Amino acid sequence: MSNYTKSTNFATKDNLTSGNPLKIVKGTEIDTEFNDIATAIATKADLASPTFTGAPLAPTASLGTSTTQLATTAFVQAAMAALFPVGAIYTAVVSTNPATLIGFGTWTAFGAGRVMVGFDSGNALFDTAEETGGSANAITVSHTHTITDPGHNHTVASSTTSTGFTGGANAGTIVSSTETTSTATTGITIDTAGSSGTNANYQPYITVYMWKRTA
Repeated sequence: MSNYTKSTNFATKDNLTSGNPLKIVKGTEIDTEFNDIATAIATKADLASPTFTGAPLAPTASLGTSTTQLATTAFVQAAMAALFPVGAIYTAVVSTNPATLIGFGTWTAFGAGRVMVGFDSGNALFDTAEETGGSANAITVSHTHTITDPGHNHTVASSTTSTGFTGGANAGTIVSSTETTSTATTGITIDTAGSSGTNANYQPYITVYMWKRTA
């Protein structure tokens, strides 16, 4: 792309005296001017669907501009920085550092082996950013068991023997008995054992790469 620069100053010829050979407008001068104009026009971009070469420049719009104005690389970088400010978390399924992918910032790997949970000011476990907790493994804690007996019966097995006598004024019958009881069981058992397990606390998950912008 080139600009047109006039080669001959035709106006100065008017001030020359008659007979001065420089006062004459030559065909070669006119031809040179028209050729230069044609070259400048041919190398300019069209208004409709232009194709630029080199590194064309444009004014940078302020952040938040929503018009048909062209967006410069500076505008795009500012918009991306607003989208991912310092402290933002970036997730992806590729291991490339975001500084390479999106072209700005300092990023460090974040949250290895952990899932994220929303901030909750009413829960001491989740009321500070980047608080950690939880365990992948299930552990049996000290505990007690209680049980309510719904009621049961005991069965008594017995045997009876009788002896008697008669006669005399005090005749009568004496009965003696002996009983044998058996021990009854309730059928109720209490299991005091728990269970522990490695990796028993994980919910369904999917693995991604997480990065935190630090600068």
